[in-house]
Amino acid sequence: MKRFKHLLLVITAALTPALFTVPAAAQNAPSIGIVVMHGKGGSPTARHMTPFFVGLESKGLLVANLEMPWSGRRDYDTDVATAEAEVTAALNAMRSKGAKKVFVAGHSQGGVFASHYASKYPVDGAILIAPGGNVANTTFRQQLGSAVDQARKMVAEGKGSERGTFMDYEGAKGTFPVHTTAAIYMTWFDPEGAMNQEKSTKAIPPSVPVLYIGPTNDYPALQRIKQSMFALLPANPQSKLYEPSSDHLGAPRASTDEIIRWATEVAGK
Repeated sequence: MKRFKHLLLVITAALTPALFTVPAAAQNAPSIGIVVMHGKGGSPTARHMTPFFVGLESKGLLVANLEMPWSGRRDYDTDVATAEAEVTAALNAMRSKGAKKVFVAGHSQGGVFASHYASKYPVDGAILIAPGGNVANTTFRQQLGSAVDQARKMVAEGKGSERGTFMDYEGAKGTFPVHTTAAIYMTWFDPEGAMNQEKSTKAIPPSVPVLYIGPTNDYPALQRIKQSMFALLPANPQSKLYEPSSDHLGAPRASTDEIIRWATEVAGK
């Protein structure tokens, strides 16, 4: 009998770690998720985005590196509402994988969209990397005014679902054609719409901290506005303007360590 009791104690002790210890995979499950969005005409695999994505993942973060409607391949194939749904689906997938805190991060035009998204949907923080593409500014209004008027007229005439050739603008290369429907085009290029950077920046809830990244060698127009744009953010003690020594395209990679540090701080780890 004594030998049986001793054997039972040995078996119980051997089984206890397996029964009551949290598996290593669960212990190390990422608790921070970040949706990453590229810039205008770019892609998730662009040369300046890949090291950024890999750098975040290498530190154990959950990362969704999305191809957005403004990529070179998609050419504004869907409207703003659909793009919002794509980001929401990615965030929800991260939450289902165990992410406790989720962030939206965007480079250039992706940064402006991240600002818009954070002004409407629940996130734990927004990371705006050299945000650019504010359709409400004077240059965009001048360069794209006739295309916006054309699309607006088509929508008013009930021709919003018809495809046409409209125009986009980027400071580095001027205007270039966009092939989409008038209705889709208006959701992206209406000066009072989603990509109005001033409006979305002001509308981000005060509870949402923002890391605004303005590289020191960014395009001159973006350097001029970074202080004023940052000042438009509702006050939050964890919001920060970070100025890496980098140009526009190098900003994601140059900011990787700071983004990880800041997101970890905000997440309270």
